[in-house]
Amino acid sequence: MKKVLFVVVLLVAGLVVNAQQDTTKATKEKSTTTTVSNPQTARVAVKVADLQKPITDNLAKDYSGFILKEATQVTLNNTVTYEVVVVKDETTKTLVYDKDGKFVKLLPEKDGM
Repeated sequence: MKKVLFVVVLLVAGLVVNAQQDTTKATKEKSTTTTVSNPQTARVAVKVADLQKPITDNLAKDYSGFILKEATQVTLNNTVTYEVVVVKDETTKTLVYDKDGKFVKLLPEKDGM
């Protein structure tokens, strides 16, 4: 009987440890949605429907055929910009717009994209 009780206690302890690891993993995944790398920089995901009209107009005009993959609002030293990632076939481009929706620059491609 003692052996059975010992095995049950070990199984319960293993389940508790595993549950704590899963909770930690879920917490880490949630924290990557909004990333703050330092107190002066904040990155927040933006829905496509929430992008400003000048941005969507520019995408339709200059990046026809590209699919909007993601958009992020970046606040750096109280300056707001939008980073928009578009994809077409094997090509991925990251475009930067200012707070008014005016195109600023095209970021260089990163390795592994």
